[in-house]
Amino acid sequence: MAGSVFGTIFRIMTWGESHGKGVGVTIDGCPAGLSLCEEDIQQYLDRRKPGQSRFTTARQEGDQAELLSGVFEGKTTGTPIALIVRNQDHRSKDYKAIKDVYRPGHADYCYDAKYGLRDYRGGGRSSARETIGRVAAGAVAHKLLSHYGIQVDAYTKSIGEISVDPESFDLAKRDTNHLYMPDEEAAKRAAAFLDQMIREQDSAGGVVECLIRGVPAGIGEPVFDKLDASLARAVMSIGAVKGFEIGDGFAAARSRGSANNDEFFAASDGTIQKHTNHSGGILGGISDGGDIIFRAAFKPTPSISRPQQTANRNRENVEIAIRGRHDPVVVPRAVVVVEAMAALTVADHLLMAGAAKIGRPANRPAL
Repeated sequence: MAGSVFGTIFRIMTWGESHGKGVGVTIDGCPAGLSLCEEDIQQYLDRRKPGQSRFTTARQEGDQAELLSGVFEGKTTGTPIALIVRNQDHRSKDYKAIKDVYRPGHADYCYDAKYGLRDYRGGGRSSARETIGRVAAGAVAHKLLSHYGIQVDAYTKSIGEISVDPESFDLAKRDTNHLYMPDEEAAKRAAAFLDQMIREQDSAGGVVECLIRGVPAGIGEPVFDKLDASLARAVMSIGAVKGFEIGDGFAAARSRGSANNDEFFAASDGTIQKHTNHSGGILGGISDGGDIIFRAAFKPTPSISRPQQTANRNRENVEIAIRGRHDPVVVPRAVVVVEAMAALTVADHLLMAGAAKIGRPANRPAL
């Protein structure tokens, strides 16, 4: 299967299936000398693991990270870093009833059309459990970016029609609720809405917003490898993401140049800055020194227990009611996945930036 590799210099390959022996990732291109241990990775995996609230699947997985290679005496060696998380609570029998049925909203039919077979146990590679490898690799990228003073923070912007109030936004509140919303009141209303979805055997979608601070101007490759294009590709590769926008995004289409342009000014410290940030921190595919801010739209969880119409492999029209353990919303657990893909993208572009100009030292301080 092609398509499991991401990155140019900081390069990763995820592997494994939802109901296989485990899932994991191999990271190539991480510089030597970076302090790294399993706990650095575990704190990110803990944010995406199931069974933490009534709004996530009841599947009980410890999601314990095991470092297999690439680290010696607490430091990266510059060789490939291999990580594994072993599956423990997989119940393949839950899926036998649908092994020949194409679930609405899932990739079942598409995989069958492409490969002539599919792993029906939880979706195989199309399962959200594949994102464990992304999050583990993203944790390493986060450690690398911290040496450059770069911070990546994602959070739930909205669930259904309930959005964070800009006047009440407080990033410090993000981790005080299971929905990862930086607005306590919005989180309470969203929780009540999700309880309603559970009662109605339905699900909801939402938006994850990501804020990247500290990226210097000049990061990103023009034309096809633009920084915003790379972020869009990275985020759109996450299952259930159906939309991406950066800065003002689609609202810019309703604006005017006089309002949308970010005017520059020379600050007292000699730096070039902007009065506004409609661009979302990127112009011409290259970072402009401002905060990078983007949003990802997630569709409602396709696995719902109310009856739906579909077809099977025998080309028969049938009814299906999906049983098992499923999230009524994927957004809260996807927050850390969006963070991971953003960190991986910026880390990769940061390492690529070192060869952009003759006579300019590589922008890579000692680790």
